[in-house]
Amino acid sequence: MGRIERFEDLIAWQKARELTRLIYLHTGDGSFARDFGLRDQIRRASVSVMSNIAEGFESGSRPEFHHFLVIAKGS
Repeated sequence: MGRIERFEDLIAWQKARELTRLIYLHTGDGSFARDFGLRDQIRRASVSVMSNIAEGFESGSRPEFHHFLVIAKGS
């Protein structure tokens, strides 16, 4: 397996992107759609996972990447 050059190639980021897609899909209708606060909080949390994985990857150091992964896990 070669070196990963882009965060988009990380399986964790790909799974986070799919999770975000599904969350947006399922929170767009029904009772979630009417509960704006909960809907928006869940959506922001899912986007946060993707963003933290990407930001950590771009940081360039393993300890900092690990730190961002811990933050992503918390989201």
